[in-house]
Amino acid sequence: MKKKFYVKNRKELLEIIGEQDKNLKYIEKMTNVEIYYYPLPDEEGFEIDIVGSKESVEQAYSFVQNLMINKSHISQQQVHKKEQFLETQKKTGLKKYEFLAFDGEIIRPKTENQKRYLEYMDEYDIVIAIGPAGTGKTFLAVMSALMKLNRGDVYKIVLTRPVVEAGERLGFLPGDLYDKINPYLKPLYDAFFVMLGPEMFKRYLDEEVIEIIPLAYMRGRTLNDAFIILDEAQNTTPEQMKMFLTRLGFNSQLVITGDITQIDLDAKVQSGLVLIKDILKNIEEIKFIYFNEDDIVRHKLVKKIIKAYEEWELRNK
Repeated sequence: MKKKFYVKNRKELLEIIGEQDKNLKYIEKMTNVEIYYYPLPDEEGFEIDIVGSKESVEQAYSFVQNLMINKSHISQQQVHKKEQFLETQKKTGLKKYEFLAFDGEIIRPKTENQKRYLEYMDEYDIVIAIGPAGTGKTFLAVMSALMKLNRGDVYKIVLTRPVVEAGERLGFLPGDLYDKINPYLKPLYDAFFVMLGPEMFKRYLDEEVIEIIPLAYMRGRTLNDAFIILDEAQNTTPEQMKMFLTRLGFNSQLVITGDITQIDLDAKVQSGLVLIKDILKNIEEIKFIYFNEDDIVRHKLVKKIIKAYEEWELRNK
């Protein structure tokens, strides 16, 4: 199938294709299409053709349309928000990777790995953090997301995690669907409460600036201008992980966090997080970071407990 559309001049063309065709290459890679453009004879405008399967062409076309519609509007808002953010940072004396929580506490990375993690989230569109509990994987991802929201780099934060039944069947739990899934999503609220406080967090939820949803509800969506965090990714199936990775829209970022020593899937089901360590390892634009017990910033006993479990597992293999 081929779908074509036209732009009036070279300026509009460059806004769509990006520097050195960066945008086009990205769309082609994400949607499995081929995109061509060429000048119209005896006219100033250009024709852009999208070629591929019907579904892929429609998806690529929606990406391009969104880019055309939102480009100028987004950049004006971004300039204004970045000016406000820089002014606030100057007044408070905050450094680059520091965040002022609602109670006045300054939150900053505590280990070299944590600092590197924040740097990766600044530089790469997809960052995958793997390591034990208490290393700040989700907490720092939320911090990075809020910093980007405050300076106008993104306009929405989406947190998601797989709903894995542990001991009880969801269908037998009391209440409606929201009551059943809410306990699985509750841990994601903690970081927002610390950084924003309950009132601001509730406001962001009501305005859908922050969205917290089960992973299954991500199917069929393409998220633009968003910071998207997948938590507890060790409990995704390979199919779920592929689905999540392909939700990435324009001007968006994916951060995937998980602990591959705490997989709750059925033993016969492979973890999507374990699998992408091999599948995505050679893509330069995707960055992996691995945490260890030295990065644990919870109670000192947590580090000792994790170390004891690791030693026990080695002895009993």
